[in-house]
Amino acid sequence: MAPTATRPSGTSASDAVVTLVEGYVPVIDLSSARGGGAEARLSVARALGEVCETSGFLAVVGHGVPAGTIAEMYRATREFFALPNARKTALASSADDPLMRGFGRQGSLAASNPDASVAEERALPDLSETFTYNRLGEPGAAQLPPGSDPLLTTPNKWPELPGFAEAYRRYYAAMEQLAQEVMRLFALALDLPETWFDDKIDDHMTNLTANYYPAQAVPPEPGQLRKGQHSDWGSLTILYQDGAPGGLQVLDKAGEWLDVPAVDGSFVVNIGDLMAIWTNDRWVSTVHRVVNPPREQSSRERFSVPFFHQPNYSALIECIPTCAGPGNPPRHPAVRSGEYIMGKFRRAYG
Repeated sequence: MAPTATRPSGTSASDAVVTLVEGYVPVIDLSSARGGGAEARLSVARALGEVCETSGFLAVVGHGVPAGTIAEMYRATREFFALPNARKTALASSADDPLMRGFGRQGSLAASNPDASVAEERALPDLSETFTYNRLGEPGAAQLPPGSDPLLTTPNKWPELPGFAEAYRRYYAAMEQLAQEVMRLFALALDLPETWFDDKIDDHMTNLTANYYPAQAVPPEPGQLRKGQHSDWGSLTILYQDGAPGGLQVLDKAGEWLDVPAVDGSFVVNIGDLMAIWTNDRWVSTVHRVVNPPREQSSRERFSVPFFHQPNYSALIECIPTCAGPGNPPRHPAVRSGEYIMGKFRRAYG
């Protein structure tokens, strides 16, 4: 799908270059924010803020991530998941690793929902394989605050594949830069100083997780999906996805499931639960899922790689000043980023 520039109703000519494709999951061009002045950055920030108040999902182009960095990560990902099962399971995440680094254990994302029904809590496992990397598992990683779980710094597990670790580290670094840029634009959209989030994410604890959705030679069980319905847990997610069938869907406000388009060269960005808490539900953390392919295309595999941006372990997530006022008090108790994410992992994966 190639983006086509449009001018949304009610916008000025200077805004027209920002929103390239309208819709519940629009395509936003970040290039004018990255290379422009204060007015251009504010224009892009306002476009992002409007989406965050409606769907909470968008695709971004003009992001500045080199195509070669994406291609090398994708090549390394395909090569890893093509390994024999014995080589992948040799890198299985340790049962006591709270961040599941390495080849992931099975779980159900639907079970991470605090409002999940008994049926969802006992949902069949998601039809996917994963590989996870986190900066906290790197040599020389930043020290966590006293009292935090020392297992958070469990070392990463790397396959013995030429260039794999280098490709993932390079891609992760690019995602860190993009996440910081989006968070700064988010701050502008919320009428905050541009750097308001900086000291809350400078020692972030983000998982980069590659998802492999195998071909489905045997039909799934009723209700079993590649990823069960859930909302993401952190501040924002930046997702690279391919265009194979059986992809990402979002639940709109009318209760309808809508496909998220795979736009060449783009990333899907969506906000997570902590951003909804930060903004006092002014911005929504939208439920989404990854569906199964049609049976006639069930022989095709699929890959996606989300960067689950998670603020610093000790960051206090509470209603930001511009999102409350008379008649609109804070709706959520304050939470610590690290404690929140670990609770989510326990619910989803045990």
